[in-house]
Amino acid sequence: MAAVTGFTASAAFILAIGPQNTFILRQGLARSHVFALALFCAVSDAILITAGVAGFGYIVELYPIVPEFMRYAGAAFLFAYGFLRFRAVMLNNYDIETGGKPVGLWRALATIAAFTWLNPHVYLDTVVLLGAISTEYPATSEKVSFALGAMLPSFIFFFGLGYGARLLAPFMQSPQAWRIMDIIIGVVMWLLAAKLLS
Repeated sequence: MAAVTGFTASAAFILAIGPQNTFILRQGLARSHVFALALFCAVSDAILITAGVAGFGYIVELYPIVPEFMRYAGAAFLFAYGFLRFRAVMLNNYDIETGGKPVGLWRALATIAAFTWLNPHVYLDTVVLLGAISTEYPATSEKVSFALGAMLPSFIFFFGLGYGARLLAPFMQSPQAWRIMDIIIGVVMWLLAAKLLS
């Protein structure tokens, strides 16, 4: 029962559109380091979920400045990335994307690491909210089951999104399609930044 609760709660949180999802989708379309990026996101979620179930949410309650700092830092990062996507629409000829040439692995990992660890929503969902739900299960075995159940949707979602994006590849062979995608991503990033600051 604990595992089912963890799975359903985590799945509900992860389906929300966010910077992680859009970046994985973009790299999936370009077929660029999909396995490494999906694995990084899923493992990062697993670490954060473990921290939440183990009681990290209590630390956030003790130090309320932590979420406030993450909120402003995350908004700044999301705004900057949105700006870069709009800038790409104006300046990029999209030869790399349409030609299928992958970006560097370390650059891609650095970007997804920033999206993962500088995004306050990630902490809110995985550490605070899932951590709070896990308090319904006081036994250690139940907490472990809850945590494992909560981790599973991340692995399913990120690998499914990354490799499933290839189904869209036939529609993403023109520079115009990539420009539209960058505009959508830029708008989403700015909306998320505004939501953090509101």
